[in-house]
Amino acid sequence: MNTIPATTTVAIVGAGPAGLTAGIALADAGIEVVLLDRLAEGANTSRAVVVHARTLEVLADYGIADQLIEHGIQTPNFVMRDGEHVLARVSFSKLPTPYPYALMIGQESTEAILLARLEKAGGQVHRPYEVTGLTQDGSGVTLEYTGPEGTGTLRADYVIGADGMHSKVREAAGIGFTGSTYQESFVLADIHMTWPDPRDEVSLSLSPEGVTVVAALPDATDTRYRVVATIAEAPEKPSLEDVQAILDQRRPDSNVKVHDVLWSSRFRVHHRLADHYRADRIFLAGDAAHVHSPAGGQGMNTGIQDAALLGTLLARTLHGAPDLLDTYETTRRPVAAGVVKFTDRMTRMATLRPRPARLIRNLLITTATRLPAVRNTLAYQLSELATR
Repeated sequence: MNTIPATTTVAIVGAGPAGLTAGIALADAGIEVVLLDRLAEGANTSRAVVVHARTLEVLADYGIADQLIEHGIQTPNFVMRDGEHVLARVSFSKLPTPYPYALMIGQESTEAILLARLEKAGGQVHRPYEVTGLTQDGSGVTLEYTGPEGTGTLRADYVIGADGMHSKVREAAGIGFTGSTYQESFVLADIHMTWPDPRDEVSLSLSPEGVTVVAALPDATDTRYRVVATIAEAPEKPSLEDVQAILDQRRPDSNVKVHDVLWSSRFRVHHRLADHYRADRIFLAGDAAHVHSPAGGQGMNTGIQDAALLGTLLARTLHGAPDLLDTYETTRRPVAAGVVKFTDRMTRMATLRPRPARLIRNLLITTATRLPAVRNTLAYQLSELATR
C-alpha cells in the first residue's frame, strides 16, 4: 500500500538538515507536511561538521541546541597558519551569544537529532522516494515520484526544494543557478591521528600546496579529526598515506601521525547562487539555493537558517497572516550572496601560489588581525551572528 498521501499542504523534497528544519517549523505550527527523500536512509557519514552560534540560537527555539551541544565539541578558537607560523588567532569566546564557540559534530548526528525532533512534532520522512516531475498552477503543485510501490503523484499547496545542488525542484521551476567551479579538488577525510594543536581550536593552514583545515570531532579517544584540503587532483578515496603526505607537507615539523582513516572522499566545489528563491508556490532552501566553498563551515548553517525562516513564514501565511512569503527571498538571498562572496574570497586568498603574493597576504592578515575590531568582525562573520 502506498504510504504517500494524495494531497498535503506543504511538500518538502529532500530530508537533509534544511528539509528537516523546515519540516519541524511547519509541524510545530500544525501544518500538514510530507517530506520525501530519494535516499534509503539519512546521513551516515560526518560531512558537514560545524554548527555555528547563530544556528544554535535558531535551533534553540525548537529545543534542539542542548542535544547538539551534548554530542559535540565546543571549539572557541580559530587559528590561521602558514606552515608552523601563526598568522592570526580569532576567538569566539566573547561573542554576545549563549553559544560563544563553533560546535563540531558530525552531520549524521545533527540529522538524527533533527529527525527525532520532527517525529516528536508528528512528522516523518518517506524514503526512498525520488521526485521525477513537478508542475504548478494557480492553486497548487503536482509532484510525480517513484518509490518502493512504483510511481505516484502528490498534490501540495506549496513545495520546498531542499534537494541539494542538483535540485530537481529548482530545475523544474526554471530557476537559474549562477556561478562556477573551483579548479582545485578537495580531499575530505575523518581520521584518527596524533595532532599537536589543542582540540578546542580549528586550524586553517595556508601553504603553496594548498589550504588545509583540521578540526577535532567527538570521540572517546580524543584522536578523531576532520581534514579538508585542496589538492590539484585528489584520489577518489584518499588513503592513510595520502592524508599523511598532505599533513607532512603543509605542517612540517609538527610530528603528525595519522593512525587510520575512518572515511574519506574527494569533491569539487562550486560557488553558485539561485537567481530566485521563489517561483510562485515553489521555494528553495539549503544547497538547492546556494553552494560555496567549505571555508568557514557556512553551508549547512546557512541552509538551516533558510529553512527555519521559510517554515515560519509559510506557517504564518497558512494560518491567515498577511502574505509574508516574498520576504523570504529578500531576507535570505542577500545573506547567501554574502556567504558566497566571503567564502570565495577566503578560498582564493588561501590558495595563492606565487611566493610574493603569499608574503603580502600573510603580512596583511597578521597586521589586520592585530586590531581587536578586525578579529571581532571576523568572529561575527564566521559565527553568522552578523546575519541576525
